[in-house]
Amino acid sequence: MNRKKYRYLILAAVIVFFVGLAVIFWQPILSFVSDPESLRVYIQENGLVGVLAFCLLNIIQVIFAVIPGGPFELAAGYVFGVLPGTIICDISMTIASVLVFLLVRKFGMQFVELFIDPEEISKIHFLDNNQRVQSILFIVFLIPAAPKDVITYLVGLTKISVWSWILICFVGRFPAILLTALSGSALGDQRYEIVAVVIVVFLVCYLVGMKIYQKFNAPQEK
Repeated sequence: MNRKKYRYLILAAVIVFFVGLAVIFWQPILSFVSDPESLRVYIQENGLVGVLAFCLLNIIQVIFAVIPGGPFELAAGYVFGVLPGTIICDISMTIASVLVFLLVRKFGMQFVELFIDPEEISKIHFLDNNQRVQSILFIVFLIPAAPKDVITYLVGLTKISVWSWILICFVGRFPAILLTALSGSALGDQRYEIVAVVIVVFLVCYLVGMKIYQKFNAPQEK
C-alpha cells in the first residue's frame, strides 16, 4: 500500500472513530447538560469513572465544534465545585485541543473541513500574522465568546509548537471557565446575586474583548 492510500485509510479510521463517539455519547451529553443533578448523582455513584466519563464528554464537545462548551462548564461548577470543576474542564478541553492540533498537523486542511464550515474558516485572519501569532492567540483565548473551536482546528496549520499550544489552551481558557464554573456553583447554592455579577462581568469582557478581537482579526493589507 502506498503512502497516500495509507494516509487516507488512517483518516477514514479517525472519522469513523469520532462519528462512533458522537453516536454513542450524544444522548448522555444532552442528558447531563440539561439535568446537572443527574450528573451529580452519577459522579457520586461512580467516583473516578464518573469523572473520566465527564471528561470524555467534554473532549467530544470540543472535537465537534457545533456543541457549545458553556453548559459543560456550568455543570462542572455545579457538580464538582468552582476550582475542581474549572481544572477538570480546562484539562479536558486542553487534551481535546491538542488532539485536534496533532490530527490537523497529520492530515492538513482536508481534516479541518470535515468539522468546520469553509465560510467560518474564511473569517479567521489573525493566524496569518506569523510574527505575533502566539501573543495574539493567547489574548484571543482570554476573550469570552471568541470562536475558539474554529481557531483550534486552524492552529495546526500554523508553525506554532505543540508546547506553546498547550500553554495557550490551558492558561488562556482558565479565566472564562472559572467564571462559568462559579456561576454553576452559585446556581446550585441558589446564590443568584453571584450569578448576576458574573453575567455582568462576562458581558463587559465580551464587549471589550470582541472589539479587541475584531482589531486583531482584521484582514491584513497586502
